[in-house]
Order: sequence, then structure tokens, then C-alpha cells
Amino acid sequence: MTDISANNTRIAKNTLLLYFRMLFMMIVSLYTSRVVLNALGVEDFGIYNIAGGIITMFSFLNSAMSSSTQRYITFELGKEDHRQLHKVFRTSVNIHLLIALFILILGETVGLWFLYEKMIIPPARMYAAFWVYQFSVINMMVMIISVPYNATIIAHEKMSAFAYISLAEVLLKLGIVYLLYLTQYDKLIFYTALLCGMQLLICIIYNCYCRHHFEETCYDWIWDSKLFKEMIGFAGWNLWGGCAFIFFTQGLNILLNMFFGPVVNAARGVAVQVQGAVVQFSTNFQTALNPQITKSYAIGDFIYMHNLIFRSSKFTFLLLATISFPLILETDMILRVWLKIVPDYTVAFVRLMLGITIIDAMAGSLMVLLKLLDVFVFINRW
Repeated sequence: MTDISANNTRIAKNTLLLYFRMLFMMIVSLYTSRVVLNALGVEDFGIYNIAGGIITMFSFLNSAMSSSTQRYITFELGKEDHRQLHKVFRTSVNIHLLIALFILILGETVGLWFLYEKMIIPPARMYAAFWVYQFSVINMMVMIISVPYNATIIAHEKMSAFAYISLAEVLLKLGIVYLLYLTQYDKLIFYTALLCGMQLLICIIYNCYCRHHFEETCYDWIWDSKLFKEMIGFAGWNLWGGCAFIFFTQGLNILLNMFFGPVVNAARGVAVQVQGAVVQFSTNFQTALNPQITKSYAIGDFIYMHNLIFRSSKFTFLLLATISFPLILETDMILRVWLKIVPDYTVAFVRLMLGITIIDAMAGSLMVLLKLLDVFVFINRW
């Protein structure tokens, strides 16, 4: 009972820290979205969403591998096998370096061709779209390489790191918005360049934190073929789900551009901002809970694991329903209060995406269990 009480206390504490982080970032994000939309204009805001969305299409490998990395690091931490934990971390860094290289090659060939040949972008803004795309490629590579470090923080349940570092991230975003009004340079290029630099700085901060606090994150070269194949194999179980999610989000964004142009992308971009703010309420709760689910599975405490899963699904639905229903009913008024410029079709996009979010969020903890069961079957067959 003492261990269960300690785990529950840790979950509650981590959830509160993540909610503090979320609320702070959400307020700044909603404010900066309004300012950026007004500073860039509807068309440039749409170009910003679509140009970055092309490279995100190629991130399906990283999405699948992120889940594998998170699972293996948390699993070994639950077993308290520090030697294997160090090996898992180093292998995951190697895998993500290869993925980043693959994304770079794919982005600078297929992605660049797609940008020039298939996207509907005004010729006068194609130069700006090119640089938005290039900064998005760099941004994506930085995010891929940082996955093992972020996964280690979550596995150790040090959610305070996310809360504190987010303060610096928020201040940087506010500074970027302020500079956006001062610059005489192309605002779209200037904005994406600063965001890329900010992402690189935040990644360095997370990496330094991990190296200082967790011994297993001190990287040195190792190549374990068996572990490499095992982690890649586990990622294969998540590959189809990752592909479906990418095509459902960024694939839809690209189709909207091909048929309707960047103005509709701007409307969907605003809707994504609202959806992202709402979904954070459930994501933070599940992020605090998921390491406990994995660790209880690792030590064979299935009763506690099932209780956590059922509790997570019920609380997530109630939480998101309570938040989303008022937003769905009063979408038009809320958007007019929040934004000075409301792109056409934004109200419809917001309502549809909030409905999807409520349904989808209930499956978060169930997916954690399914991934654990899949890897168990896979390892036995291996």
C-alpha cells in the first residue's frame, strides 16, 4: 500500500506540474497565435502552416520510433537494470540520428519537389515558402535527435524539468513576437528563422539537463545489432498508426492546399491551435500516468496497471467533454474575441476537430497497453 500511495502521490504531483506548464504555455500560445496571424496576414499564415506541414509528412518514422524509445527506456528503468538502460539509450540515439539523416535526404529531394510542383502558393511568396520549408527541415531534425533525452526525463518522471524549461521557452516566444513587429525584413522568413533557433536552444537545454542528472544519457558510441533490430521491430508495430496519424493531419492539410489554397490552410491552422490547447489537458494527465503503466507492467503488477488504464480513460473523457462542449457551442463568439481576423471556415474546422479530440483521447492509455502487449508477443516470437 505504501508503494501504491507513493506512486499516486507522484502521479498527482507530476500532473500538477504539467498542468502548470500547460496553462502557462497555452496562454502565451493563444496570444502569440493572434499576434502572428495579424502580423503575417491570412495568406502568409497559411503558407507557414503548409510549408512546415510537408516535412512533417516524412516524420512517420520518428513517430513510430519515439514510442519505442519511450517504452524501452521506461521498461528498463522499471526493472532497475542500469547497464541495459545505458545500452538502450545509446542505441536509441543511434537510431534517431539515422532517422534525422533520412528525413534530411527525403526532405531535400522529394519534399522540395512537392513544394515547387504541387503546392498552391502565390509566385511572389515562393521564395519565402522555400526558407520556411528549410527552417522546418532543421527544426524537424532537432526534434528527432532530442527524442531519447525527452523520453528519459519522462521515464524518470521528472516533470518539473518540463515546467521550468517551459518558462524559458515562453519568454523566448514572447520575445520573437515582439521582434516580429520591429523587423523590416520579410516577416514570414524572420519568424520561422527565430522559431528554429529557439527550438535548437531548448533542445540543448534539455540535453544538458539530462547529462547532468541521469548517468545513462552520457552518450558514447556503441552498436548492438540485436537491440537495434528489436527496437526497430517494436517501432514497426506502431508504424501504421503513425502513418495514419500523419496522413490524417498533415496529409489533410496538403490536400486542402492543393484544392483550396493557403487561405483555407490558415483557417485549419487556427483550428489546430485551439485543438492543441484543449488536448493538452488530457495529454499532461496521460504523460504523468504512462510511465507508471509501463513500470507496473514490467514488474508484473497487472491489477494496478489495469486500474490506472481505466481511470485514465474515464477521467480524460470527462475532462475534455467539460472543456470542449462550451467551446463547440460558442465557437464563433470565442474566435471573434480571441482573433481580430477570423479566416473563413474556421468555426467549422474548430467544431469538427474538438469532436474528434474528445473521442480520440479516451484511447490514449489503452494504446499504451496494446503497445506493451505487442512488444511482448514480438519478443517471444523473436
